[in-house]
Amino acid sequence: MSEQELKLHVPTASRQAVLREIKQREATRIRLHAMYFDTPERELARARIAIRLRQEGRDWVQTLKMPGINAITRIELNHPRPGPVLDLSVYAGTEVEAALAAIKGELGLRYETDVQRMLRKVRTRYGTVELAYDTGILRAGALELPISELEFELVSGRPAAIFAVARGWQQRHNLVLDPRSKSERGDALAQLAQRLADVDAVPGDDIDSRRAQAIALFWAPRGAASVKLREDMTAAQAMGRIAAECLDQIARNAAVLAEVDTEGVYRAGNSEHVHQLRVGIRRLRSAWKLFDGWIGPIPEAIMQGVRAHFAAFGANRDQDVLNETVAPALMRAGMPVIPMEAAPPEQDARAIAGGKAFQAWLLELLEWSLDVPPALPTSDGLPVANGMPSDAAPEPAIRLEGGIAGPSVKPTIIPMLAPEPDPQQLHKQLARRLHRWHSKVADQGTQFATLDIPTRHELRKRGKRLRYSLAFAESLLPPSKLRGYRKLLSRVQDILGEINDLAVAKDYYESCTATHPQAWFALGWISARLEELAVDAQRAFDDLASSKPFWK
Repeated sequence: MSEQELKLHVPTASRQAVLREIKQREATRIRLHAMYFDTPERELARARIAIRLRQEGRDWVQTLKMPGINAITRIELNHPRPGPVLDLSVYAGTEVEAALAAIKGELGLRYETDVQRMLRKVRTRYGTVELAYDTGILRAGALELPISELEFELVSGRPAAIFAVARGWQQRHNLVLDPRSKSERGDALAQLAQRLADVDAVPGDDIDSRRAQAIALFWAPRGAASVKLREDMTAAQAMGRIAAECLDQIARNAAVLAEVDTEGVYRAGNSEHVHQLRVGIRRLRSAWKLFDGWIGPIPEAIMQGVRAHFAAFGANRDQDVLNETVAPALMRAGMPVIPMEAAPPEQDARAIAGGKAFQAWLLELLEWSLDVPPALPTSDGLPVANGMPSDAAPEPAIRLEGGIAGPSVKPTIIPMLAPEPDPQQLHKQLARRLHRWHSKVADQGTQFATLDIPTRHELRKRGKRLRYSLAFAESLLPPSKLRGYRKLLSRVQDILGEINDLAVAKDYYESCTATHPQAWFALGWISARLEELAVDAQRAFDDLASSKPFWK
């Protein structure tokens, strides 16, 4: 069977208020102790399967879980057990039999959870949702992580019920979207326990540094992942899959910045999390452009949110680049020390990531991505699905000679049998649009030396859009041709990225010259470097323009 649920992290400051609200209506409490199993080589985790034995009060239940068709759906197989006995024979003849039969290693206990759960049901006009507030511990070896999460599981009705309930709780209690399941967190914690054991097995003066590196890897930034599209997908289906990947990148980096695991203990989020979060937003915006006209309009609330949040995180990113990249390069070049830093942004990345506005936007985006609407049928650029009703009087059955013609109505005719879909329609659509984008970037890029700063910035954004969109479509394009082209485009983007960073730094150091004369050193160095990069960019664009076509 499948289940649909959404999980939100409950920050420390909100836990008592959430508990009080859960208890306002009929609520039940149950103790849950679960043991999760896998092989030493993580064969189940790599197959995206989780198997657990859980004691629920006095009862034992064996559960197997796998991802479902979207971000809120899970495949779940439950079997009552007489005790803590794992029985794989119950999966004979099921859809997971082949995957479990392929396991070579020996299953063993990998991690466990110990949770107090409060349960309560909520009814909405869209359906009934069960709330489960879990507090407790996730344990792997000697390592532990806190569990503090509120799950919203659909009991009956439509998925809209989940979001209708979750939005209210999110706004009242500052809840944070965390895409990771308990099993994913537990598997990662078990890997960290093994890495730390390996570090401790090799003593040395640098053992503390090696342990710190291993711990930081647990909360490593989440970069872009590949997207697999099928030829038979509609544009709306393809957009949904791409949006899910972009949202996952955004939400996972935001969860680290919001200190979901480490609140008050360890500042896991850093400038690279901000950068990767913004990359996720850029990729999403690029996908919207790529599918423009092929899917329904993006809701205005989502569009407004993406602009506001991208800009807010951008202010943090600009300061990080200045302090961590440009300033150190200037110091190595001999710039005298400037005893000041750029003014901090109005809100730091942690506050934005965990804030109500950004988290509400994530929920809006998640709900939209689950069912991307197709474009409305059009004829001559105008919707005709309902026959274009007019306010004018209906056309008379008989027209007298010399009468004034009434409004022309063009009817829509639906055939008895729908035409066979073109199995390569998506491929053709993407290839044509990407070809057109390439032509625009290449034509303008060959004139790079003559472009002013704003035009260069717009060209950089077009190049990024092309690069991200190529990655989305790569499963439908010739890989041999695409490989070389992407290297050329990456070279262009790397150069333009450095130009943009130096332009931001130039504005900052120009503001420092009145009080810190050593800033003139920075401006001279930046100007010389920008001239070098302009020459490099011209060569890179010339190479891109002469590249072989990737779209055929």
